[in-house]
Amino acid sequence: MFFYISLLAFFALLVMLGYRYRAVVLPHVPMKVRSLFGLNQYIPLSTFSSQAEAGLTSVMFDIEANMNDGDSRAGLDERGTQEVLDIMRRERVNFDQARLIRHNQILARNGIDPSGMPLDSKAVTRL
Repeated sequence: MFFYISLLAFFALLVMLGYRYRAVVLPHVPMKVRSLFGLNQYIPLSTFSSQAEAGLTSVMFDIEANMNDGDSRAGLDERGTQEVLDIMRRERVNFDQARLIRHNQILARNGIDPSGMPLDSKAVTRL
């Protein structure tokens, strides 16, 4: 009985340590194993260099220029970065197209059409 309790406690400890250090452990886990358990969605992107390596750069939005100019910021907005990555994966589009889709979604949530005109019929657009 004591053996089974100690075995259960050992596995519980392994699970807790694995969760705590998942950012360090997950890059070493093969992609096939990650996809089996749904672990392929956690990718920490905290610096410009890691975001550029993840494909979040283009000719129109050049992160490498920020890095070369010595930008002191930590990186792009984490929530926005994750939304762009999700759009890229879901819609199968490139970085610039995903940014445009996200931007249009934000505009639509705020009552603005993609051209920049307000959707409110009472809005004054000309004098």
